Amino acid sequence: MQGLTEVLFRRCYEHCFPNAVERAVSPFLSLTHGRLSNAWDKIEDVLPERNTGSIPVVPQILGREPDLFLQLACRLGEMGYSEVNWNIGCPMRRVAGKRRGSGILPYPDLVRGLLETIVPRLDGMSLSVKMRLGYGQPDEIFALIPILNDYPLASVTIHPRTGRQQYGGQCDLERFGRAAALLRHPVVYNGDIRTVADYRDIWRRFPTIADIMIGRGILYDPLLPLRLHGETPEPGRSILFLRTLLDDILTALPTDQARVRKIKEYWCLMWHITGVSESAARAVLRTSSLDATLSAIEQILLSLHTEAS
Repeated sequence: MQGLTEVLFRRCYEHCFPNAVERAVSPFLSLTHGRLSNAWDKIEDVLPERNTGSIPVVPQILGREPDLFLQLACRLGEMGYSEVNWNIGCPMRRVAGKRRGSGILPYPDLVRGLLETIVPRLDGMSLSVKMRLGYGQPDEIFALIPILNDYPLASVTIHPRTGRQQYGGQCDLERFGRAAALLRHPVVYNGDIRTVADYRDIWRRFPTIADIMIGRGILYDPLLPLRLHGETPEPGRSILFLRTLLDDILTALPTDQARVRKIKEYWCLMWHITGVSESAARAVLRTSSLDATLSAIEQILLSLHTEAS
């Protein structure tokens, strides 16, 4: 969900549904090309002053350079954060091709090298890990588990696909279960949680895991966290949230081009809440100007109101 759990979304969601989500993981702060510059550019997303009224957040770092990782983690500690998350699960090819994200999973020595360097020097901060079963092969995780078990990690979140799968194919629940049983850390499940039934099924199958991350499920159904709390929210509240998010995007972003790009990023996952056909939803993605994009969405939302009447 890179870029979609940004502070813009977190504040909007907390405003519409207070305390519905316990915490979120930030979009990753990248050490791309072995430089901190990209991370500094994005660090404003986790600045405490920008996160007032937001879902509580755990900063996430993407990279494999121990010294740069430590510099960034220490900066986050100075900002008041007590935990940082290491992303070794990102499936994007341009990331994985540089042995970052899920691309580091076939290289246990690189994983151990970073952990060996940073864990003793985190100065009171805890480290959690977010990963996949592997990059090319789903059994790569089993060479990493003994390494992960050697270090005091706050938790290990596992998405039970490979990096090459991206988000296609089925989650490999059998391998997830074997990996969870071997890890000595709290294990968090992540992947394809879109309904209350999905959530309950994972708890039924894996009752000893520590938690479940709903991830993209919050975009497919913004009311899902409320349903998981036992509420029966009015369906119209998801449309109200979508309208509020659109308004916040228009206010927060500086150019029409940036606004259109961000609206479409969310629309790619959130159109499901409108109940329209995929072909109707794609009409929004074919627009180019901001006015055309907003008009296409408004036509869909007005049609829902007409049908309800």
